[in-house]
Amino acid sequence: MQETGKTLARARYGAAQAMRAAWYGAQYTIAKRRSAGFNRPGEPEFKPINPVDTKELRKAYLGLFAKDRANIEAGLYPSPEDVRLADLPKAVSRARYFMRDVADVDRRRVAREGDEVREQFEGSNRYPDYYQQNFHYQTDGWLSDDSAKLYDHQVEALFTGAADAMRRGALAEIAQEMKGRDQREVKLLDLACGTGRFLRETMRAFPRLQATGLDLSPNYAGRARQLVAPWPQVEIIEGQAEVLPLEDESLDMIVSIYLFHELPEEVRAKAIAEAARVLKPGSAFIVADSLQFGDNDGLDGILEHFPEGFHEPYYNAYLAWDFAPAMEAAGFKLERTELAFLTKVNVWRKTEG
Repeated sequence: MQETGKTLARARYGAAQAMRAAWYGAQYTIAKRRSAGFNRPGEPEFKPINPVDTKELRKAYLGLFAKDRANIEAGLYPSPEDVRLADLPKAVSRARYFMRDVADVDRRRVAREGDEVREQFEGSNRYPDYYQQNFHYQTDGWLSDDSAKLYDHQVEALFTGAADAMRRGALAEIAQEMKGRDQREVKLLDLACGTGRFLRETMRAFPRLQATGLDLSPNYAGRARQLVAPWPQVEIIEGQAEVLPLEDESLDMIVSIYLFHELPEEVRAKAIAEAARVLKPGSAFIVADSLQFGDNDGLDGILEHFPEGFHEPYYNAYLAWDFAPAMEAAGFKLERTELAFLTKVNVWRKTEG
């Protein structure tokens, strides 16, 4: 009976993820056909230095879901609730909105107009200069309610339904850290929590956790508050990763999802130093971010496409950036690394004393 239940659970998981891949993959294909491609008028043709190894790409993609299913079966976190008939109307609405926005995104991409939002904040110091951009060429950057509602859908379409599974690679590391610990006594920070999508999954897995989400966008923070509303102990605050509004050694764990490739190099080091300041000795800093050159040689070629096809102003520098000097200077030591398709999850430990 137990084996039958496991087989059925695997079948349900496989069917759900296949549906997601088809759903988001179809939207990405349509969006790509409607776009002008990587080449821009008056500029040399874009040619990546490294070829894209399609066999390795497929292997890493399928391996991601095999690992995700294994983590679920091992009890590290619950099965995702992302394919439900009741959610279909909202999913269709987001898909329509995504498709309507494709033309505006492509216009900015062709014209290399990645800082339209800057005009809203002339003469204001509310946001750091590096943040006042239309990252990914998306409408309103990260600074509107419409952007907050659409963002997760855009990311899933870009990665053909793999984004949530890649994020769960970090959730697996949280689960490892939580073994034998009382959830009620663990204080976790989701650094740059965005819309709260990952934090919501964390709370589904550990509903008594004392969690805080921090994001610089008031619109994304507002969306996050909606998603984590079922857990009244969770707090969402607004602030910068490099100037955390938190007390020294007040946290037991920090997780960061796709933050560092969006930061200038000097800000990355400051954010790491701040993480070290607010973490207790012996605590973990879990960093999930884009692969970098050399993590998987067969995928280096696809990494070159991101800053060309999307407005990623600090991504090229990130690809060859070494975390170790800044991490070690702040008192962190690397414990383990896991690859999850196009994501790398590193667990850094703040040393004692």
